[in-house]
Amino acid sequence: MSGPRHVDLLLTDARIATMAPDAGVPYGLIDDGVVAIADGWIVHVGPRGSEDGLEVARTGSAHGRLVTPGLVDCHTHLVFGGHRAGELEQRLGGATYEDIARAGGGIASTVAATRAADDDELLASARRRLGWLADGGVTTVEVKSGYGLDLDTELRMLRVARRLGEDGTTRVTTTFLAHTVPADRRDDPDGYVEEVCREMLPAVVAERLADAVDVFCETIAFSPAQTERILSAAVDLGLPVKVHAEQLSDQNGAALAARYGALSADHLEHLPPEGAVALAEAGTVAVLLPGASVFLDEDRRPPVDLLRQHRVPIAVSTDLNPGTSPLGSLLQAVNLACTRFRLTPEEALRGATEHAARALGLDDRGVVAPGKLADLALWEVEHPAELAYWHGADLLAARLLGGELTVPGEPGSREHA
Repeated sequence: MSGPRHVDLLLTDARIATMAPDAGVPYGLIDDGVVAIADGWIVHVGPRGSEDGLEVARTGSAHGRLVTPGLVDCHTHLVFGGHRAGELEQRLGGATYEDIARAGGGIASTVAATRAADDDELLASARRRLGWLADGGVTTVEVKSGYGLDLDTELRMLRVARRLGEDGTTRVTTTFLAHTVPADRRDDPDGYVEEVCREMLPAVVAERLADAVDVFCETIAFSPAQTERILSAAVDLGLPVKVHAEQLSDQNGAALAARYGALSADHLEHLPPEGAVALAEAGTVAVLLPGASVFLDEDRRPPVDLLRQHRVPIAVSTDLNPGTSPLGSLLQAVNLACTRFRLTPEEALRGATEHAARALGLDDRGVVAPGKLADLALWEVEHPAELAYWHGADLLAARLLGGELTVPGEPGSREHA
């Protein structure tokens, strides 16, 4: 007969939204529960009293607060130089995107600022933005490249993104993004695609700088044929893929993503029915980005009912970037996913936890369950729906990464958490 299981920390007096998909109750809610943690992993979750038989080193009380999985922001462009606040003023003054681009603005201005910034400058500004997300309960962040558009700057961006995760306060995954054709290569876009496939991707793989490859499939970026060439090259190099798809028009990007077994297809405002079917059959996650929709004041919405009909898993992310979604709060994205895209609060919260982790190919987080990382968020709310209801409020009480407290709050110190 085995002895009692050793537990480093037992979190008690917690209202736990486990987000377990098969729990049989909304949010997988346990009204008065406990979470047992050992060596950074969850080893037990259950109602009060179910912890009998555990050998507990430390106990910490959640004081009745809501406990959820740490939030997962599965689509960000966190590393970039400068900002584009002036473009908001220009747009409100009547300037179009084309007007701004002709004047040297748009993505070209971010590319220029990113190329001009040194690594320490990029790291410092990205850390500040990462702090916004962490203070809002995020424990895992995906960071894309894509504002260099040349080999040297793309590699520098990915190195900086890797450094973001080195301090141990937030987990970071990295994605090489084929974002668009640079201005000085627009007379030879296929030649640039060849450079991406033959030079950039192998260099990224050689340094192990990316966990996935993303491609922007759109009329202003890469055609479906060009997108497929990049996806094929990435898969041949052993990298998972994802696609910016159907944001501004239907380019068949979602079906293309599904054909290559993509982790996710992101945006999807113009997703056709056959694209939803393809995503469902491939198990590809639909990542919705309401921050961009709001900031650009787009009339078109992703076809949420179609995604529900075909049981496509739906994730929600900030799309934090300098041009179209300067959104530094995943909870705000959760709220907007409800108010603008009409997700339910449970769908939106699952989209920022379980399904967001799935969109990154990570099966060790996003749910409060045995065998998952002890990445948790404690909230100053009574019910999970409040995370979608309140916006602009400071709701986080504490954040645990691998069972270690990373944001102060009750239980308010390492000695008591």
